[in-house]
Amino acid sequence: MRGWAEFVLRHRKAVVAFWGLVLIAGIALAGRTTDRLTIDFSLPGQPGTVTAHKIEKAFGSGGDTNPYLVAVTLPAGQTVTGHEADVGRVFTAAGTAAPGLRVIDEANTGDKAFRTKDDRTAYALVFYRFNPSPSQRLLTDPIRTAAEKAGPAGAKVGVTGEDPLASGGDDGGGPGVLGETLLGALGALAVLAFVFASFLALLPLLVAAVSILATFVMLLPLTYATDVSFIVQFLVALIGLGVAIDYSLLFVTRWREERDRGRDNHDAVVVAMQHAGHAIVFSGVTVAIGLLSLVVLPVPFLRSMGYGGALIPLASVLTTLTLTPAILGGIGPKVDWPKIRHENRASRFWSRWTAAVVRRRWIAAGAALAALAALVGVFLGIKIGLASSESLAKKGPAYDTLQTLERGGVPTGALTPMEVLVSTDQAKPVAAALAKVDGVSSVFVPTGPAGNRGGQSIVVVIPDTETVNSQSVDVVRRVKTATEHLPGAVGVAGVGAAQIDFLHAVYGNFPLMITIIALLTYILLVRAFRSLLLPLKAVLLNLISLAATLGLMVLFWQDGHGSNAIFGIAATGAVTFWIPIMIFAFLFGLSMDYEVFILTRIREEYDAGLSTDEAVVEGIGRTGRLVTSAALILFLAFAALASGPGTDLKTLATGLGIGILLDATVVRMLLVPSLVSLFGGWNWHLPAWAARPLRVAPSSPHPEPAGHAPTPPAG
Repeated sequence: MRGWAEFVLRHRKAVVAFWGLVLIAGIALAGRTTDRLTIDFSLPGQPGTVTAHKIEKAFGSGGDTNPYLVAVTLPAGQTVTGHEADVGRVFTAAGTAAPGLRVIDEANTGDKAFRTKDDRTAYALVFYRFNPSPSQRLLTDPIRTAAEKAGPAGAKVGVTGEDPLASGGDDGGGPGVLGETLLGALGALAVLAFVFASFLALLPLLVAAVSILATFVMLLPLTYATDVSFIVQFLVALIGLGVAIDYSLLFVTRWREERDRGRDNHDAVVVAMQHAGHAIVFSGVTVAIGLLSLVVLPVPFLRSMGYGGALIPLASVLTTLTLTPAILGGIGPKVDWPKIRHENRASRFWSRWTAAVVRRRWIAAGAALAALAALVGVFLGIKIGLASSESLAKKGPAYDTLQTLERGGVPTGALTPMEVLVSTDQAKPVAAALAKVDGVSSVFVPTGPAGNRGGQSIVVVIPDTETVNSQSVDVVRRVKTATEHLPGAVGVAGVGAAQIDFLHAVYGNFPLMITIIALLTYILLVRAFRSLLLPLKAVLLNLISLAATLGLMVLFWQDGHGSNAIFGIAATGAVTFWIPIMIFAFLFGLSMDYEVFILTRIREEYDAGLSTDEAVVEGIGRTGRLVTSAALILFLAFAALASGPGTDLKTLATGLGIGILLDATVVRMLLVPSLVSLFGGWNWHLPAWAARPLRVAPSSPHPEPAGHAPTPPAG
């Protein structure tokens, strides 16, 4: 690290020029990168996806999309009976609003289940072809416009469905990626201004801007090699903002500390690189490990987020360890003005706090573990699935239309129908058998091209309730089981079938993912901390913290204790199926950052001759404000992400934000100091047999004062 610092300082003008070119390239190419991102949640090889693709190929729509529900409510005093032709023209017109639409209604099924019980409203299912482009707008408005033109005088036409409800009637919504990034940057600037109390507060923001645009540049070639999920753009912008600022904050803080100790500017940069730079490298690798673990899952969109997400710490580390020292080595002392805050001693508050925790380490550890255990208990009640229709919207045309249908006795299962692909000659026997399945409300066998093409037919199954979580999909499992023994049945598609596939493909491989992350992280941290016990504690606490975070998400979103008060969104009834995996992959590395920051400094102080307790107090006294500020910056970035449209994005953002705050407070400021103090000399033991393959020096504890845990044997 010393050699690297010397190299950067010797060539600092070239380094700044290089990143200036990257900045320009990023501005020019970021738009092209985002245009190439896709929306694709398919699961290749899984039964539901295979059937969905067969349906799409044969019929041109449906399979892996939730249909639009087009409803026509006749004026008071009129009923659907006697006006079937008028209603049929509305649905026929809706089917012409865009290419490839497929309409299932009373006209081609002969089933009066498409009417409400008061006979005033009729509805149709409109299936469409899935478009993977994130710029694709919903078809709500075109379908409504076409239907209204064909509607009888005085009739009210509405369009609802999972997608219109999720958008709240707004295809866009939210401030967008750029707006969210600016919101996060504004919050970060306020925190940095408090931390530095000088113009140095602008430096981490500059580094973050370069890092984010560099990530988009590196992401562009990846979009040509494979499909990359549109979600990556939000992660790059907001998480990239937080991570790059955190790393730069750590480096600049250590540089200021060395300057306040009397070192000249050159030496201060070199020492900051030796200590803070060392911690940044290990932190970046830890974050990358968590994200790259997603590639073991047989799910393309998660893999793409693993590849794309891993570029975030890579770019952050590169910019922080090159651009930051290059700027500090040139104009650092000049921009550190007015120098109100000094770093020549540990924070009084954090030193007093840590000393109190160390004195009452048993109480602190017990209280923190009890709180985490309670949240882990809540986590055990998690339901994996999709947000319920009740939580998607509370106002707007789509909500009003759904309310009309529900009041008329239409089951919410119409929002998430199953499509069963069968051979045409067996369609009616299959439909008759599936109508007897528990939890099925209606079964339709459409006539004509809407349900029959090339010797294949689609049997549409409407469940009693929408199949949006790991418990409500039981009816889908029963339908799948029934079709296995029915002649001519090919397979079952729909959102419920997709969830079952996802639970099998992803959560079936979850133990492997956890094992890979934990093992690689443990080995990395053994080398970083030169200890066998500290990395084990770090990995276990991270897993407990993540489970507790998901417990808080169950309370906040699934049970609605917070989502309604803050976002005006009712209890979702489930946590969206892909979000726990993403939270695990991102938070495992991000929260480990703080563990690395704190324990690296504690280890440094211990190696300087302090006792374990003294090292803990001094180490957290030096890093407490840094970790708290870094966590707050990341939290503000996630808060900006939560301002985006859609319940799922808000759920992901709040989960990440809650996890960061929980980890930076309960875990890092209570459990870490109390447990390190309790373990005493055992923290610092790395025998030669373990040190040799890692190419680090063995470690033995020096004598501890009485009252600590027993000291292990040297060597």
